[in-house]
Amino acid sequence: MRVTSVVSAKRYHSKVEVRWSDMDAFQHINHARMVTLLEEARIPFLFSDDCPTKALRSGCVLADLHVKYKGQLRHEDTPLDIAMWITQLRAVDFTVEYEVRGAGAAPDSPPAVVATTQLAAFDIDTQRLRRLSQAERDYLALWTA
Repeated sequence: MRVTSVVSAKRYHSKVEVRWSDMDAFQHINHARMVTLLEEARIPFLFSDDCPTKALRSGCVLADLHVKYKGQLRHEDTPLDIAMWITQLRAVDFTVEYEVRGAGAAPDSPPAVVATTQLAAFDIDTQRLRRLSQAERDYLALWTA
């Protein structure tokens, strides 16, 4: 899976390749696979080595997920352009909003998929939520719409 990333005006864009195995019998991206593609787009946004939120790699839980389909996406729409930003930032959690468009779609065109994920910082050793560090909060605040 090849993921490339670009930054633009409070939106973090990841280009994510669609695999043949992401398709279902109706020739569009299967729901479970779409959730995986969102996760793959989120990795460079939040977990790369040069990112202040990289500590979340060892402790972050998905608290909530919503996906709405506005149109179909197929294998020929690869790579998907997945735009992400933060819509809510609290002491232990934050919400990432997504817009998914097929390759070549204009950035202001209607997205085929919109989604949100609420993520919470988690301490694996204590099995409890933890507060986001100031560096993590500052980075996430850069992407707040």
